[in-house]
Amino acid sequence: MSVNERESVNVLQECIELQIKKGQDYQSDESSVLQAMHYRRGVDTIHDIMIGKMMRATSLLESGNAPNHESLEDTYKDLINYASFAVSYMRGTMDGQQENRDMFNRPCSPYNKPKITRSK
Repeated sequence: MSVNERESVNVLQECIELQIKKGQDYQSDESSVLQAMHYRRGVDTIHDIMIGKMMRATSLLESGNAPNHESLEDTYKDLINYASFAVSYMRGTMDGQQENRDMFNRPCSPYNKPKITRSK
């Protein structure tokens, strides 16, 4: 089976498309709100959102009921996207993120500059 035939790769592509569409809603040209502004405590806030998504998924799984609104699949796709936001924030590359702040959005001293790691 090739990589292109794996359903998980299809899911990642769907997550990319979802992230782009939601990004157009939340960070439109008409809005002054940048992506990093949604996460006041940086990665810690993103982590809290992910925990909330996991609690929602756990609740849905335990209830055995079909949700009235967002599906379990939607929740898992959101988790994938929030994980990518956390990595982006940790790398210091999220739109609106300030260079003089660490991954928790705390001010850094000139002697304690955040180390930005980027994968190749």
